[in-house]
Amino acid sequence: MKDGYALEMVGIDKHFLGVHALNNCSLNLKSGEVLALIGENGAGKSTMMKVLTGIHQADGGKILYFGKKVSFKTPKDAQEAGISIVHQELNLMNHLTVAQNIFIGRESKGFFLDEVSINKKSEQLFERLGIDIDPRTKVMSLTVGKQQIVEIAKAISYDSKVIVFDEPTATLTDIEIDVLFDIINELREKGVGMIYISHRMDEIKRIADRITVLRDGEFVGTKNTAEIEIDEVIQMMIGRTTYEAPKQSSNVKPDAPVVLKVEKLNSRDIKDISFELRRGEILGFAGLMGAGRTETARVIFGADKRTSGDIYINGEKVDITSPSDAVKYGIGYLSEDRKRYGLALGMSVADNTVLPTLNNYLNGPFLDEKKIKEDTRKYVEKINVKTPSVDQLVRNLSGGNQQKVIIAKWLIRNCDILIFDEPTRGIDVGAKSEIYKLMNLLVESGKSIIMISSELPELFRMSDRILVLCEGVHTGTMSIEEADQHTVMKYATLNSSLHSETVTKVS
Repeated sequence: MKDGYALEMVGIDKHFLGVHALNNCSLNLKSGEVLALIGENGAGKSTMMKVLTGIHQADGGKILYFGKKVSFKTPKDAQEAGISIVHQELNLMNHLTVAQNIFIGRESKGFFLDEVSINKKSEQLFERLGIDIDPRTKVMSLTVGKQQIVEIAKAISYDSKVIVFDEPTATLTDIEIDVLFDIINELREKGVGMIYISHRMDEIKRIADRITVLRDGEFVGTKNTAEIEIDEVIQMMIGRTTYEAPKQSSNVKPDAPVVLKVEKLNSRDIKDISFELRRGEILGFAGLMGAGRTETARVIFGADKRTSGDIYINGEKVDITSPSDAVKYGIGYLSEDRKRYGLALGMSVADNTVLPTLNNYLNGPFLDEKKIKEDTRKYVEKINVKTPSVDQLVRNLSGGNQQKVIIAKWLIRNCDILIFDEPTRGIDVGAKSEIYKLMNLLVESGKSIIMISSELPELFRMSDRILVLCEGVHTGTMSIEEADQHTVMKYATLNSSLHSETVTKVS
């Protein structure tokens, strides 16, 4: 094994439909090491890992695994050799239970899974992970964050010598991230080599031993984490330093009208939620997993059933029972799960972008394809969606660019109220900066935004006010001037018994 490397990828090349996705890319990984693999969306990180694990076949270069040249034809071949991957995009079977997803193909009695055995092993695995998930639960009933934990548990359940984590914390809370890092450190001590893909610089500095940077499908360099600053890493990634300071004061005018008012909103998952959103405001929703942030947004948008409570748009009481009602009243929703709720992956960028506004493109009984493409190109250029053309299938775009297509969809619909649920999930630092600027331009033009985010620095950077939820209850609201991490976390972790004593600060 050369220089103690468990894994070497040397001079990897890969083409897709004329696009040179990987051009002479290399990396190496030692046993018991965490190597961060970073770069902007479209840099080639996920593609390189898919080549490693047999999802794609390389057009050039070689892979050495403990000194031996290998070429895996399928992900199963890679798994059997001891290489597992936790994908950024969830790869679970929703109709099966958690335990069935983890152990399918490995624990059977004849044609059937050994349910007793896999449930017991799953319980032992979750106990080790420090999480509370019933292995008998069907995956479709879990939140996106808990589905991500199941993905991680599935990879760890193999006796792997190399594990790839592709954006593993995108949907996890801070507490869950701590648990994951404890697991990673435990695996490191056992000699497991790990490749860690993330756009979160603080995580990389905290967990990685070395950093390998890709840019536009090419290898830029590898640095020891302890010897490099974040600004230098970002410059390697994008050729410039990008930084947005926390917002110091609200940009909302004191007499700005209320565009959305929610009074005592109730559903299966939320209790008596009340708040106001003003024109030109970014209202941040904070809370831990299961706090009810997404559930509140889905009720407002009509995606989940409201059991009681009232919603007012521009002072008028409205009855929203479906997403089409919400769109009619000028509300757009960017879901945290873009693949499941936000995109038609088998359709083009143009088709996805105009889905909510198809009636505007009717020319008699036919669609005006020329106008559709013209308008889509305008928004693709405006928010810098990286795509060969507007005819490209959305499934072929990187995760960050898929997210941008959803934003374009609601921009072209000209919604006045926008709900952004984890808008920068899986998006690199350069693209984050672009989306932040875009959000600020939107509110400057009179739009209003509810932004749900699991990243407190993002909430502090963008919000005019921050509303905090805990266990489906609104526990606090504060202006950006008085918001700090300690206060937000206090409200986010209030015990149920204290809910009735909650004091809400209103700016």
